[in-house]
Amino acid sequence: MDVLRAIVLGAVQGLTEFLPISSSAHLIIIPWLFGWEESGLTFDVALHLGTLVAVLVYFRREIFQIAVAVPRGLIERRPLADPMARMGWIIILGSIPAAIVGFVANDTIDSFFHGGAGGNTAIVLVALLLIALGALLALAERVAKHCRPVECINAGDGLVVGLAQALALLPGVSRSGSTITAALFRGLQRDAAARFSFLLGIPAIVGAGVLETRSLMETGLAPGEGQSFLAGMATAAIVGYLAIAFLLRYLRTRSTMIFVVYRLGLGVLLLALVATGVR
Repeated sequence: MDVLRAIVLGAVQGLTEFLPISSSAHLIIIPWLFGWEESGLTFDVALHLGTLVAVLVYFRREIFQIAVAVPRGLIERRPLADPMARMGWIIILGSIPAAIVGFVANDTIDSFFHGGAGGNTAIVLVALLLIALGALLALAERVAKHCRPVECINAGDGLVVGLAQALALLPGVSRSGSTITAALFRGLQRDAAARFSFLLGIPAIVGAGVLETRSLMETGLAPGEGQSFLAGMATAAIVGYLAIAFLLRYLRTRSTMIFVVYRLGLGVLLLALVATGVR
């Protein structure tokens, strides 16, 4: 992969990982549209590491507070007394469904959508999932109360939003999209829903990065891949950080309807391209 393509895909990953429009869908759609080859394991690692850096840097204070509060609560035998300790345990609880589903189904999903087995059928499924989650997000916006701040998040929220996160293994669903939608249905304020979505996503992003990095360490970088690897990772990190900051600020005063419109429009466009045989 050349450096320019690495930068393009890094920007796409950084932007779509945190906006509710599905990064995995876009990393399938863009190569499909332009006739590019799949990025492969090496570049997948670069993109995951980039977005991991973005979320770790942006939420460094919360992560440090949780990392201190959880063991301190255990030592003091009051594991839920500190709000940050409670958040830590809620994140752990919410991460369990995605870990189980990923362990059972990740290879099957990956081979169908990324291994070429699905063909245009995979694109159709991605389009339908983009549309379906967009419709659910629109419904959540319509019925949600938008009244609960992040401090009110409880174990029930963690489990429900965690179950929604497990669905994001399917390209087109979107990890941030599914978790923000579930959090809105639970009555969270929009920016609180996004903040919890990002915090809950940290273990999932770390897990995916660790597994892929282990596989990459077994094979190593091919000659000439180093520049593309670093370019993609750096671009994903920078764009991802900016995307997090943008979305949290945007949702303080605006709804998610712009992302609903985008998802519906992209889904319909993909179905039209497949139906007309353009791609």
